[in-house]
Amino acid sequence: MRRRVLAVLAALGVLFGLATPVSAANLVTNPGFETGTLAGWTCSGGSVVTGPVRSGGHALAATATASDHARCAQTVAVRPNTTYSVSAWVRGNPVYLGVAGGPSTWTAATAYTELSLTFTSGADQTSAELYLHGWYGAGTYHADDVALDGPGGSEPGTPAAPGAPTVGAVTESSVALSWPAVSGADGYRVYEGTSSRASVSGTSTVLTGLAACSTHTYAVVAHNAAGESARSAPVTATTAGCQAADLPRHALIGYLHTSFANGSGYLRMADVPAEWDVVNLAFGEPTTPTSGDIRFQLCPAAECPNVESEAEFAAAIQAKQAQGKKVLISIGGAGGQVQLTTTAARDRFVSSVSAIIDRYGLDGLDIDFEGHSLYLDPGDTDFRNPTTPVIVNLIDALRALKSRYGDDFILSMAPETFFVQVGYQFYGAGNGGDNRRGSYLPVIHALRDALTVLHVQDYNSGPVMGLDNQYHTMGGADFHIAMTDMVKAGFPVGNTGHTFPGLREDQIAFGAPAAVSAGNGYTPPAQVHQALDCLARNTDCGGYTLRGGASPAIRGLMTWSINWDRYYGWEFQNSHAPFLDGLP
Repeated sequence: MRRRVLAVLAALGVLFGLATPVSAANLVTNPGFETGTLAGWTCSGGSVVTGPVRSGGHALAATATASDHARCAQTVAVRPNTTYSVSAWVRGNPVYLGVAGGPSTWTAATAYTELSLTFTSGADQTSAELYLHGWYGAGTYHADDVALDGPGGSEPGTPAAPGAPTVGAVTESSVALSWPAVSGADGYRVYEGTSSRASVSGTSTVLTGLAACSTHTYAVVAHNAAGESARSAPVTATTAGCQAADLPRHALIGYLHTSFANGSGYLRMADVPAEWDVVNLAFGEPTTPTSGDIRFQLCPAAECPNVESEAEFAAAIQAKQAQGKKVLISIGGAGGQVQLTTTAARDRFVSSVSAIIDRYGLDGLDIDFEGHSLYLDPGDTDFRNPTTPVIVNLIDALRALKSRYGDDFILSMAPETFFVQVGYQFYGAGNGGDNRRGSYLPVIHALRDALTVLHVQDYNSGPVMGLDNQYHTMGGADFHIAMTDMVKAGFPVGNTGHTFPGLREDQIAFGAPAAVSAGNGYTPPAQVHQALDCLARNTDCGGYTLRGGASPAIRGLMTWSINWDRYYGWEFQNSHAPFLDGLP
């Protein structure tokens, strides 16, 4: 009878989304390093030592250098919707303890001190990675007696989790899935979020009744009389029927300084070479940060002596369009803060941007919100249902513009890594951090079916953790590969329990500076080509494993800027336009 009562209580916890309480079981392998080895751990710059120790005869010692913060990590199986406690005894200046995609803490103690935190696994989460690390150039830290306390990944007798499902045939209303068989399974269930979408006895199914051009994320569980397994890794699929913009399969995209010179000199629209497939006019800016009233004007003659007339500018745009090129107005930039805090600002944004588009007959809109344009209010933790006014109003405004101009309207976005990929570790102001972290994610997600291309700025960025849970640094192929793979594969968002689904490959490009003066993170052409080869062909990835698979239809490459490229002799254009043409 007691077992039956407990089972009913457990079922009610699942039904109402309650976090399962922990039971006292340390899930960490080799928690005190008493094997004398790093068994169970993956470490950079780490080794096992015999002193100083906190208990037993061994401890971890890891030395952070100027280029490596000496990260040691271990992945353990966990149950969804379950609260766990994490702790470690550490000494060093500083030492960090955390859970990938979740909370972290640190100390600068010179004697062994206990760090501790708790986290609750997400609704789909079946594993968690705990980590320790120091800081760049700060020297050696020590750790001992590491613990992750709570129930293991599945109930006794339940089958193992299935391997990652594979997407098969996709139509406008269906997605086919298949997965490896699991020993001891009586059948399988396919979940989308918390909802079961299919229950089958075999290892494949076709999910039907889906909307055209809609994105879905699925996970599979095996089950038998003892219960369900942990969930498989998720897989994302988009049904057919999406409206594709009239762009080259692989496009060269550049920003043109039209309202200022920026030290690189003014370039007339008529003189932009034909290699550039998309030209983003930089920038339309607001009259005040919160007005929503966007204005655009050509560079003043005092700053740009060779500026063309308004009529010449408009005629040059039409000539580019006649050649099949696309010209967009880009809103924002480093100096153009746009905060749509009210519905009045939202409506003014729509009308003023429309006026610019109509004045020049432009092909679409690029959103380059930087600085403090986007942020997340306290409590706004679900990117799928945002509540912060500046985000909600921007989403509504972009939907209105897309509706006004129709399927051929091009919508692009150029966020910095801080507003997208950093959301893997931190979302908003959690853990006392910056409330702008990951703040582009709700906008991208809400507009994913209207979005033509997302080209994240892979420059002016600090180190960012990728899906391999390693930090990647700008300036080489590795950074572009890891950052772009995150956008394709999708990723868990902070400690929110929600997963951002990846975008279609034809919606994805990445941005690189045209030259050393254009921005921090200049990448030599050979390294850009290596990144494109890896992303498009899954070759020459430098040891990185693509979580999102090859993207032969990757949209292309963006740069800041066309002006800077001309200033440096057209290296970017001449190196990359032919290379893009040679991709599959």
